[in-house]
Amino acid sequence: MLKAGFAQYDITPRAGVGLYGFGPYLNRHAVAVRDYLDARAAVFALDGKMAVIIGCDLCTLQAETCALIRDIIIARIPGLAKQDILIATSHTHSGPATVFSDRGWGTPDPPYMEILPYKIAQAGILAVQNLEDMTASAALVPCRHIGLNRVYDRDAPPLADVLKEDWEPAKPELTDTECRVIRFDNKQGELKGFMAYFGCHPVVCCQQNHFIHGDYPAIAIHNLMRECPGSTGIFLQGAQGDVNSGCVHKAENESLLALDVFAARFANAIRKGLAAATPLQINDLATISQSVEFSTRSDFTMEHLKELQEEFEKVLHTPLANDDAHEVRMGTVNYLGVKKMMALLESGEKTSVTAEVQGIRLGPLAFLGAPFEIMQAIKNETVSKLRAPMPMVMSLCNGACGYAPDRQSLEEAKTSTRSGGYAATRVPFMQGRLPYANIHDELVNAFTNIAATLFPVTSV
Repeated sequence: MLKAGFAQYDITPRAGVGLYGFGPYLNRHAVAVRDYLDARAAVFALDGKMAVIIGCDLCTLQAETCALIRDIIIARIPGLAKQDILIATSHTHSGPATVFSDRGWGTPDPPYMEILPYKIAQAGILAVQNLEDMTASAALVPCRHIGLNRVYDRDAPPLADVLKEDWEPAKPELTDTECRVIRFDNKQGELKGFMAYFGCHPVVCCQQNHFIHGDYPAIAIHNLMRECPGSTGIFLQGAQGDVNSGCVHKAENESLLALDVFAARFANAIRKGLAAATPLQINDLATISQSVEFSTRSDFTMEHLKELQEEFEKVLHTPLANDDAHEVRMGTVNYLGVKKMMALLESGEKTSVTAEVQGIRLGPLAFLGAPFEIMQAIKNETVSKLRAPMPMVMSLCNGACGYAPDRQSLEEAKTSTRSGGYAATRVPFMQGRLPYANIHDELVNAFTNIAATLFPVTSV
C-alpha cells in the first residue's frame, strides 16, 4: 500500500534581505514579513521505493543549492538517490534573492544562503518521519480568473477590470485554465497532504513591494492549511514562462489589495478540487533523472559580441550617465553579460547548457521537472505526446537556467533588436550565457523520453 508523509519548515528570511525580480538593480530590500515562507515536502513510499518532492516559497534556487539539499537528505535517509528527490520553487517575486547568476535582479544574502539548504532539507527529513498508509485521489478543476499570456495577450490590464469576479483574459486558451488537485488521506480519513498544479507567475505584487510573502499561491495554500489543521499543501508551478497574473506592475497599495483577491480565487479552485477528487490506483512509484545538453545560438560570435559591447559602452562610459536611469542599469546588465559571454568564447569551452530533467511517476501521475521558466506552447506540445494519464510539466525544478522560450519567441528574437526579447535574449544577458537555439524542441524531446521510460507501453 502507498505510504506518504508530509511536513513543512519555515524558511522566512529576516527583514532587510534583498528581494528578487522586476528589474535591473532596483535595490529592493524587505522591510517586513507579510506572510511567512516555508518549504513543504511530500514523501512517497511503495514496495521499497521512495520519492521526495519539496515545494519552496522562493523565486528560484541554484543547481548547486539543490545538490546540497539532496546530499543532506540522502545522508539522513539511507536508500535515497539524487533522482528520487525533486526540489521545486514557486517563483514568487516577493521573496529573497537566492541566485547569484541573475545579475542585477537582486543580491542574495550570504548568511541566509548558508542556512537555507539545511532548512529546506529538514522539511524532507521530517516528512519521511511522518510516513503512514495513505489513499490518493485527484481532480482537474476550472481555474480561469488568475493568469494571462503576457507575450500574446494584453499584459497588466486595469485593476478595476481584473478585480471583477468574472474577469478573464482575452485569450484564456494561451494560459492554464485548469488546476490539478491531488489529495492524500490517512486510514482515519484525515486530509494529511494536498498538491495544486497550476502555471502562472506569482507577481501580483509589484516592484514597489517591500514585504516578504509567497504571493498568491503561498497565501492560498496557507489559508487552506489553516482550514484543514494537520494538513500540508504543496504548490507545483507549471508552465509560467509567458503567463503573468492579471494584476502586475501596479502601485503597492493596489497590489496588496489584489493579492488577497487572487489568493482567494486560487484557494477556491483548490477547495473545489479537494471536494471533487476521485480515487487513484497507486501501483507504481518510479524516478528518473537525465542530464540534457541544450544548444545555444551560433550567431553570437566574438565579432557580434564586440559590436554589442561597443553599443553598451556608449550608454555607460560617459560623464552624462545617470545610475538612476533604467537604460543605464539595464545597460550594465547587458554589458557585464556580454563580457562574460566573450570570456566563455575565448576559453574555448562548450557554450551549450547542460541541465537536469527529472521525472517521478506515482501511479497515473507524472511529475516532470526542469530548471527553466517553461512557456505554455512547450508544455502543450509535451502533453500531447505523452502516454502518462496525468502529466504535470513543472518549471524551475532543481535549479534555474533561465527561460525556455517557445518556437515563435525564439524565431522573433532572431529578427528583433540584438539585445531585445526578454525571455529569449535579455535573460541570457543577465546570466552571461549565450541564448538558447532550439530549446523548445530539445525540451519537448527530453520530457518525452523521460515519460516514455516512466510509462512504458505495457504499463499504460
